[in-house]
Amino acid sequence: MLLTIRSLTKTFPGTRALDAVDFDLAAGEVHALLGENGAGKSTLIKCLTGAYHRDGGTITLDGAQIDPQSTVEAQEQGIGTVYQEVNLLPNLTVAQNLMFGREPRRWGLVDSRAMRAEARETLRPYGLDIDVDRDLGSYSVAIQQIVAIARAVALSGKVLILDEPTASLDAAEVRMVFDVVRGLRARGLGIVFVSHFLDQVFGLTDRITVLRNGRRIVTERTADLDRVKLIEHMLGRALEHEVAGQTAEPVASDRVPLLSFQNFGRRGVIEPYDLTIGRGEVVGLAGLLGSGRTETAELMFGVRTATQGEASDAKARLDLSSPRAAIAQGFGFVPEERKTDGIVAELSIRENVILGLQARRGWARPIPRSEQNRIADDYIKRLDIRTSGREKPIGELSGGNQQKAILARWLAMNPRFLILDEPTRGIDVGAHAEILRLIRELTEAGMSILVISSEIDELVAVANRVIVVRDRRHVAELAGARVTGDEIMRAIAAEEVAA
Repeated sequence: MLLTIRSLTKTFPGTRALDAVDFDLAAGEVHALLGENGAGKSTLIKCLTGAYHRDGGTITLDGAQIDPQSTVEAQEQGIGTVYQEVNLLPNLTVAQNLMFGREPRRWGLVDSRAMRAEARETLRPYGLDIDVDRDLGSYSVAIQQIVAIARAVALSGKVLILDEPTASLDAAEVRMVFDVVRGLRARGLGIVFVSHFLDQVFGLTDRITVLRNGRRIVTERTADLDRVKLIEHMLGRALEHEVAGQTAEPVASDRVPLLSFQNFGRRGVIEPYDLTIGRGEVVGLAGLLGSGRTETAELMFGVRTATQGEASDAKARLDLSSPRAAIAQGFGFVPEERKTDGIVAELSIRENVILGLQARRGWARPIPRSEQNRIADDYIKRLDIRTSGREKPIGELSGGNQQKAILARWLAMNPRFLILDEPTRGIDVGAHAEILRLIRELTEAGMSILVISSEIDELVAVANRVIVVRDRRHVAELAGARVTGDEIMRAIAAEEVAA
């Protein structure tokens, strides 16, 4: 084996990110590293490339044990990495990027002619005939990725790690990058391929390793691994052949439509989709991490702007060009990353709860303190937020209580449509049940809700319909008796789902 990792362990305070993980990579192999959020993929890569210092285990490269203390040292030992966001300098030329830090010199000065010649020679095996004097940023993302790959291989030359390299590429650009990867495999490089696009994984790789909760679950030849079985390994849930697992009411055919999204999408983010949401309906959004679930929500809420299609209600077309515009339309959004995108940790519960209401009202018209206190106390009681008082900094609350406080912020604004992205991730069982109960109460009162969740059982419990997203496309819609764990997993795994 070119690369052998044995019992790799990495611990952070309160979390074992890697638990005695084994991993092998052969020369001339493309090996997929898969897993959901928190599985340990990024930690393994950072230990391998010297960004993290491992707590235990061994790494052997080309027969010798290594212990890189930095990414530069890892490169010198033969390990290069290319990320989704190209980590080069777009304001420098292609030649300058390729030769940065190792420019040929003459009389102590950079030899520009020799640098350009070496850059062209570096790109020649990749079939890339471009002007190396042009700024890198003037080329497409695909060409920038190939330049980044060429630099990484030139610096390292043994192991190449590709971390979501195709996330921002269209189909033609993906084919261009894959041709390069196949060429490197033929030259004997070992390539670690991290991706959430299963079609690409099955079309490119030789073997697959799945991580879950910091442990290696399985390593199989790609040709021998069934897609449904792969999904089971990643999610930790076996198909149970449910007959009627749902607990939410089926969507009524006469439900009053609230919102309609027609041919709504953005190139490179999410393929255009049609979706009508009824008043008081819970629509679930299922799919693997990176499938396009959060992108769908961000497009609806104006975090990203749709480049085609339109959104409308019964009265008129809706402006969703920004979060401010979406809020004005009666939309709310509880993001997945509550600590970075949701709470303001240093502010009190009261200040966090009234933040949205005050922003909508305008800072020139402050909400009276007595009204702030009333609103905060009301939602602390209604949502059972466990706290010693409204003035407690929200950052000191448990994850579940922080989540409920963010919900309170939006409920205080009385939205007609609420988007919940992973509303129960990282919270305790009690808070989990309370939030699911709250979702039912809100829809009974007429609010429409979009719930994004990695927990299939959670979607089965609350959703009237489930939209399955795969490879940034809405690929299936399940309703009524078809809202079961089995059906959702089969759609995620790309098995045939009857119309």
